[in-house]
Amino acid sequence: MAALLEAVLMVAERPVGVAELATGLGASAREIERLLPELAEGYVRDGRGFRLRHVGAGWRFYTADECAPWVEGFVLAGQSARLSQAALETLAVVAYQQPVSRGRIAAVRGVSADGVIRTLTARRLVEEIGHDPETGAILYATTDYFLERMGLRGLDELPPLAPLLPGLDDLDDIVAS
Repeated sequence: MAALLEAVLMVAERPVGVAELATGLGASAREIERLLPELAEGYVRDGRGFRLRHVGAGWRFYTADECAPWVEGFVLAGQSARLSQAALETLAVVAYQQPVSRGRIAAVRGVSADGVIRTLTARRLVEEIGHDPETGAILYATTDYFLERMGLRGLDELPPLAPLLPGLDDLDDIVAS
C-alpha cells in the first residue's frame, strides 16, 4: 500500500485528501492515515531530496528545503514568477480579511485592486466565492493552491498581524508626523 500511495502522490497536481486516496486505492481511511505520516518521517530520516507534507486539504510531495535553491534554479532558469508589491499587499488583505470585496481591498490599500485581483485570480491564488448579500459585490478568498504555495495546512497557520502593527504609543507618533 505504501508503494501505491507513493505512485499516486507522485503524479498528483494538487494535495490529495485521505478519503480520496482511500477510495482510489481501495484501502481504509485509517490505513492511509497511518501510512502517510510514516512515509513522511521515513523520507526525512533517509535524507531524501523531497518531503511528503500535509497542506491545505491533503498530502503532496514537495522539494526538501535544503534542495530548493538548486531545484528552483533548474526549473525557473531565467524565468521570473515573483509577485509585485501591489499583488503581495492585495494577497495579504484577502488572506487576512476573507471573504472580502474589491471595494474593501481598495479601502485598505488606498488604491484600486482591479488589475491585481485579475492577476491573483489568473495565478489561482484567489478566487470568487460569492456575492455580498448587502451590496452584491463579488467576494474573494484565497484558494487551496495559495495554502499549498505558502506551505500552510489552513488559514489559522497565518502569522498573527498584531505584532506587526504599531502600538498605541507608536500610532500617536505616526499621526503627529
